[in-house]
Amino acid sequence: MFGRVLHSRRSGDCFINVNVGGFKQRVDCDALKRFPQTRLGRLLSCSSHEEVLELCDDFSPSEYYFDRSPRFFLYVLNFYLTGKIHLADGLCVLSFSQEIEYWGITERHLDFCCSNKFHELMKLAEDKSVDQGSGELQPHSLDSSTEELSASRDDVDLFEGSWCATLRRNIWIRLEDPGYSTSAKVMAVASLSVVIVSIVAMCVHSMPDYHQVDLHEKEIENPVLTFFEIICVLYFSAEFILRLAVAPSARKFLCGPLNMIDLLSIMPFYVTSACDAMDNGENTDLENVGKVVQILRLMRVFRILKLARHSAGLRSLGATLRHSSSEVGQLVLFLSVGISMFSALIYFVEKESQESELQTMPIGWWWATISMTTVGYGDTYPITLAGKLIATLCILCGLLMVALPVTNIFNKFSAFYERQRRIDLRRRQRDELHTVLDKYVCGAKEKFGIFWNFA
Repeated sequence: MFGRVLHSRRSGDCFINVNVGGFKQRVDCDALKRFPQTRLGRLLSCSSHEEVLELCDDFSPSEYYFDRSPRFFLYVLNFYLTGKIHLADGLCVLSFSQEIEYWGITERHLDFCCSNKFHELMKLAEDKSVDQGSGELQPHSLDSSTEELSASRDDVDLFEGSWCATLRRNIWIRLEDPGYSTSAKVMAVASLSVVIVSIVAMCVHSMPDYHQVDLHEKEIENPVLTFFEIICVLYFSAEFILRLAVAPSARKFLCGPLNMIDLLSIMPFYVTSACDAMDNGENTDLENVGKVVQILRLMRVFRILKLARHSAGLRSLGATLRHSSSEVGQLVLFLSVGISMFSALIYFVEKESQESELQTMPIGWWWATISMTTVGYGDTYPITLAGKLIATLCILCGLLMVALPVTNIFNKFSAFYERQRRIDLRRRQRDELHTVLDKYVCGAKEKFGIFWNFA
């Protein structure tokens, strides 16, 4: 080891002197050699000044200096003697995590009496940290999908210096924040009403009683439903164009997920209208236009997703799915393994029965899928006693496999939903404060003729 901090009292017995925040202690080298990956253990293999200074704050020929908590160092000494680290009383769990990371002690060295408590406190601290981050409305945070609408008020600074800044800012705030004023609430209710009317019209259009045919027995659009369709699409188009015109950043606006949904909900109408105009029945190049039109009409289902703009629950659901990729992957993996295993078992026990429909592996996959997800359509079922026993085991395993990841997904959804509600509440309180301040400033200007700007 570099330097002369290694002291020998007799053959085979050595120690080092450490000074941690004024607390001096002699540490046996044999105890440090048991944990060579720790900070003090790595000191034994240093061969230069630079290597030593990478591990400690300073050193002299007689001892090493560490500018750390002397109180926590007592727990570190106990770790070298017992091989286990315990939670420090009165120390924040985040500080404890930073301390053990500094000394090179991993979480796996936590004793069993403190391990569960440590992980529970860490999870609680992480949840609180995420909540504080969402309250600050950081646009590039991990939870931007949940806070997208709430952060729209922070975009008002981008209007400074642009054309018609005041007018565009006022329209933008009312379009994006329904709680800003009475006019904003009216606009939100009108938009929500048109969305609902569009969804109802789309559902009614699928009912055979409302289908109409012309003289050539060719199916045509119902004029009443077509009228509502045109009105709704024109409203959606006007709203989208208005949002785009007053948006502080057109690029950011077009990249927004909810705005992309708005665009996808109105584009099929114009594309299908153009296709219908070109399809005159004589042009052979457009013989597949009808199929394209039918596919594009199905895209009207995106209008249902427009409800997310007015629902904190739907936005929370989207954020949950976005941040639950690992849980969803585990669910798919568990089900895939179970389906493959039980489909093979049910095939081998049912293939000899003439009455059973489970005569092939693909049919077994279908049966295992609806059984493990507890759907059970009843179209395919086992006949033999062995098959029924396998089916019982398949259903029980399906309940366990689905329940395990779904619990974590539900907890995330609850956290996102509660956070979104708190964000909306803080936003409304801030809007009320801005309204009061604006009224006060306007009153002061009218009464005293004072002109100033609020940053």
